[in-house]
Amino acid sequence: MNKQIIITASVFGMLAVITGAFGAHGLKGRLSAADLEVWHTAVQYNFYHVFALLFLSTFARFKNNQIALAYYFFSFGILFFSGSLYLLSCRSLLGWDWLMALGPITPLGGLLFILGWLMLAIAAFRNK
Repeated sequence: MNKQIIITASVFGMLAVITGAFGAHGLKGRLSAADLEVWHTAVQYNFYHVFALLFLSTFARFKNNQIALAYYFFSFGILFFSGSLYLLSCRSLLGWDWLMALGPITPLGGLLFILGWLMLAIAAFRNK
């Protein structure tokens, strides 16, 4: 197992629990139903890719570029996809309409997730 991957997954997992609880308890009644749904989507994808990182750590004993790339793709995917959705869902609460400019970052995060899964598949395929 790879210590760096596990630590990263732990931090992102902790943040997913915090943001999930904050959305359920702190933002309920303050955000519209649509914005709460966006927040919930961010939490879900955050958690999904924490589990992906933890699984990836089991492959990390094999030194190859695909594992390293998958780690970075998943990590930056969480930051870009979930991070942008967290901010976008709170833009009306914060009064920061300029956050709409973050909209194009969300699909970039999704693309990073896809590339992470692709790298994981290639690593598994090449593993003897």
